Amino acid sequence: MFIIDAHLDLSMNAMEWNRDLRNDVPTLRSLEKGMTDKPDRERATVSFPDLRRGNIGIVVATQIARFVKPGSIIPGWNSPEQAWAQTQGQLTWYKVMEEAGEITPITDKKSLQKQLDLWNDGTPNDKKPIGYILSLEGADSIIDISYLEKAHNYGLRAIGPAHYGPGRYANGTDATGKMNQNGLDLLKEMERLNIILDATHLCDDAFWQALDHYNGPVWASHNNCRSLVDHNRQYSDEMIKALISRGAVIGGALDAWMLVPNWQRGISMPLEMNCDLETVFKHMDHICQLAGNANHIGVGSDLDGAFGTEQSPYDLNTIADLQKLVLIFKNHGYSDEDLNKIFHQNWINFLMKNWD
Repeated sequence: MFIIDAHLDLSMNAMEWNRDLRNDVPTLRSLEKGMTDKPDRERATVSFPDLRRGNIGIVVATQIARFVKPGSIIPGWNSPEQAWAQTQGQLTWYKVMEEAGEITPITDKKSLQKQLDLWNDGTPNDKKPIGYILSLEGADSIIDISYLEKAHNYGLRAIGPAHYGPGRYANGTDATGKMNQNGLDLLKEMERLNIILDATHLCDDAFWQALDHYNGPVWASHNNCRSLVDHNRQYSDEMIKALISRGAVIGGALDAWMLVPNWQRGISMPLEMNCDLETVFKHMDHICQLAGNANHIGVGSDLDGAFGTEQSPYDLNTIADLQKLVLIFKNHGYSDEDLNKIFHQNWINFLMKNWD
């Protein structure tokens, strides 16, 4: 099955984790033996070879750099200018990987169709470039609104205004409060440029406000269900229904603490918490039941988003194992047409509808 993954922090892994993603996952793990600076060392799940092995030919790939005020317990940069510079370093890495033939940018209908044709031409995919759609996770690095057009010109096509905590444009996970005028101005400029609003990570106040003020395309790249795991990071059924009414697609995330209740970070382990790919299915299926169809879900794994196998479903070794989800859905009675929608066509239809 051809798969599109709507959220991968590739540049963060390359630039901050210092992983050469041209290596396969076993090599990445071997190179990190004995390293303890990050909890997911020796537990990587994502690489270019493993994406190809899993027939994952298109990803939504992020830039991410948070601004934080002095005294914040959340790590980040001390000025928006530093955060912007960090995202530009990440952009440079993407461009260098383009030159190396590893990835190719997708910015419009034409480049999307070209990538689909390439990966479905019947020839082996093990040497083909992986298509990437550039997204910004948290808008703090946008120094001022004028920078948004600069970002759009270099290929940025989606923005999640918030990440964790309070932000310059919107408040995110574990924070509360509506957007200020800065945030509303951001939404207005995003709408003018037809940049996709990624509702992921918006706190409840900002979520509802954003839907009220933004009239462009909306998706949720990596989110699960609050009714199954009661935390503000997840969506309530009311929020999910609102996204469905806007024609959004919601990507199922594979971070274990979002999949099973009572997860204790750094303590819980996937096997003992019975966190497997079947658990991922339950969240995605719940959204289908609310929608009454399979038209609003997709994959948005967030794999290697500052966690590895220690915080992923226990039956997933690398990102190639996303293919196991196909059989799980099939075994639960989903039709072949539904499977195509879930694993690629919903994202494709969304982009073909909303792009030029």
